[in-house]
Amino acid sequence: MLNVSDLQKNVNGEVMADEPTLVKYSRDASLFEVRPEGVVFPRDAADVEAVVKYVVAHKAQDPTLSITARSAGTDMSGGPLNESIIMDFTKYMGALISVDEQKGIAQPGLYYRDFEKATLKLNRILPSYTASKELNTVGGMNANNSGGEKSIKYGKTERYVLRQKVVLSDGNEYEIKPLTMAQLAVKMQETTFEGKLYKQVYDLIDMHYDEIMAAKPAVTKNSAGYYLWNVWDKEKGIFDLNKLICGSQGTLALTTEVELGLVPVPKFSKMVVMYLPTIARLGEVVDEVMKYNPESFESYDDYSMKLAIKFSFDFFSQLGFWGALKLGIQFIPDLLRVIVGGVPKLILMAEVTGDDEQEVLSRAEAIKKAVKHFKYQTHVARSAAEVEKYWKIRRESFNLLRKHVKGKQTAPFIDDIIVNPHQMPEFLPKLQTILDQYKLIYTIAGHAGNGNFHIIPLMDLNNPISSDIILELSKKVYQLVADYHGSITAEHNDGIIRTPFLSYMYKPDIIQYFAKIKAIFDPLNIFNPGKKVGGSFDYIKSHLVQSHTAEHGS
Repeated sequence: MLNVSDLQKNVNGEVMADEPTLVKYSRDASLFEVRPEGVVFPRDAADVEAVVKYVVAHKAQDPTLSITARSAGTDMSGGPLNESIIMDFTKYMGALISVDEQKGIAQPGLYYRDFEKATLKLNRILPSYTASKELNTVGGMNANNSGGEKSIKYGKTERYVLRQKVVLSDGNEYEIKPLTMAQLAVKMQETTFEGKLYKQVYDLIDMHYDEIMAAKPAVTKNSAGYYLWNVWDKEKGIFDLNKLICGSQGTLALTTEVELGLVPVPKFSKMVVMYLPTIARLGEVVDEVMKYNPESFESYDDYSMKLAIKFSFDFFSQLGFWGALKLGIQFIPDLLRVIVGGVPKLILMAEVTGDDEQEVLSRAEAIKKAVKHFKYQTHVARSAAEVEKYWKIRRESFNLLRKHVKGKQTAPFIDDIIVNPHQMPEFLPKLQTILDQYKLIYTIAGHAGNGNFHIIPLMDLNNPISSDIILELSKKVYQLVADYHGSITAEHNDGIIRTPFLSYMYKPDIIQYFAKIKAIFDPLNIFNPGKKVGGSFDYIKSHLVQSHTAEHGS
């Protein structure tokens, strides 16, 4: 049992264990409820070091002690939930340290919305932001290796982590940055915890290099497991543990500072919107559009559009009167299209950008012409206001579901699958057949250009059979994904909900290497246990919530 007053003596920040705090931190945006024993609000890196050293010193007498990092609580996998200590970085460790045209340096608790405000002043952006970019933090983006609507062009957060400071399981802060092979050789000669760690990680990857590289999922985005294949770039001669820590969900180290690369913001944007009455030819449409290198290629389904219309008051109320009026006017042509052609099964949004407006418009018109033979309704959104209209629906669809669907709850458990887009004509009908067996209401949105879809069923979690359906349906869907050499999570990560399913994607030896990496970094298993390594189906069933009421950002 955590001794809160004893822990408080070791930190300058706050340690809380009152009932409202414990209830709040027992939830995130996932299906789970896991009650912690205490919540720490560290003021600085010294506090983070002190908590780690406290846990290490008391682990033998209390084996349940562990630490889970948390920022905004927007995770849909149960990643920031733990039965011991939660460490919340948003209260005191959310500073923007510096920003210039190449990079921004921030503490993990900084909300992305505030980071973006600073970078946009320099006409720069971190392009791996998520649909919930108004709610999440840069620390969460690093921990989950987030990727969003721009990932088709810019990739995920792992590409932009240039350097970070972390507290390792010995309780000391270290700077992690890319090393040349000469620098790595020097580092591995050190007798410190860090030196030994580098040596063991290098030896593991070197010994099993070909096997590890062969295990890399054949998709453009993946957040499943530890990214062993990314650490050692033999061609460039670079060894970078940031490629392993990014996306590890705080299971290997606690980040105290992160340096992120930035890209210029294009001056102009146009969007080609396609209204598909069926998904039968979706794969063909994607192939055609991708020839024109869109910056983003997103989708949302008919149920998401119906929600936006049904709950338009709530949808528009966030914008203020004039903002709502302007956006409402933008929706009139779409309503007319629905009246004429019916509600489409899927809406596709292909965005092209650049610094020459005429060139951008020409590319958009070329896409429209290229898909003309499919005979779908197609429209080019030319103004910034019109483009933003479609982004509003795409980004807010999940929140609308969570707030307004009565009697059933959003159930994110097959919410992040990805396969090669070329396989979608075969894959999607098989997926549809599996889903139809369960008679579920669900929404589909996601990143069509990557073959990455977010499927959110609506379920009554008070019904005891729901937990059986969650596991049974997950197994069927993930087996199908594995058959197509995809990933069970492109960007939302493993957490509680997917860790037991990693064996569907990876061979036993690779799973064993994941366990070895965890043991190298965290021999006492004090960092976020049960994620990436050690999860179980029984834990999933025993910690499902009975009433999904948590709000994003709680």
